[in-house]
Amino acid sequence: MKKNIFTPKVSVLCILFLVFFSSCKTKQDIVYFQNAKNFETITDVETFRAKLKVGDILSIYVSVFSAGDVDPAEPYNIKIQTGPGQGQLIDYLIDADGNIDFPVLGKIKLLGLSIEEAKTLFKQKFEEAELLNDPVIIMRVLNFRITVAGEVNNPGVYQVSGERVSIIEAIGMAGDLTIKGRRDNVMVVRNTNGTKTITYIDLTTKEVFNSPVYYLTQNDIVYVEPNNSAVSGASGDLRIGTIISITSFILTTALIFVTRN
Repeated sequence: MKKNIFTPKVSVLCILFLVFFSSCKTKQDIVYFQNAKNFETITDVETFRAKLKVGDILSIYVSVFSAGDVDPAEPYNIKIQTGPGQGQLIDYLIDADGNIDFPVLGKIKLLGLSIEEAKTLFKQKFEEAELLNDPVIIMRVLNFRITVAGEVNNPGVYQVSGERVSIIEAIGMAGDLTIKGRRDNVMVVRNTNGTKTITYIDLTTKEVFNSPVYYLTQNDIVYVEPNNSAVSGASGDLRIGTIISITSFILTTALIFVTRN
């Protein structure tokens, strides 16, 4: 008499085995920078500097050395009173023509300049007009924020305090990608003065470090699309259920056949 190996318990285990391996992810789907070698040195092709755009809001503070009681730079640091003896510097908006309207100096075109280039331009204008001697310009972009959306643990809008942020840092701010996030096709949407560009990068390779969108600019959007398993689960895909049903039918039929023989 032949021993029946197709017991109900074995059948269930076989089904679970198929389901598990149909849904598991490989190392190639998850790990970042897979082709990076040990002790490898990667040098930036160029030094990235974010450029000022239409709609940017700037904080500008001017200072100069003065031995007297009167501060020569005071007329250029206009403040809004926020309380008794307290004030806050006014902000400057880069208009549709790329200009800001600055006290005494008038309209200054800043569109397309980096922060350092804008500071140099201010210094030149002050010295050429003989208004201030060797002024120090402190400038910050107040609306430097990025949006990280899609399959990340904490999607949202994040404020950036510095002058640049990498896409890896942005993903870190958002709590990293979820296991359902597609790492090989991350979208970066960049708006430059009314023109939107879309760039895809692959986080699983080291080439991401040389991508033109590795460093993000203000108001960039990073979108992580869901992988196939996430899409299947969200849309109620019946393929896995179908496979289970077919497998169960085959095993049951085999069980009956073996039992009868």
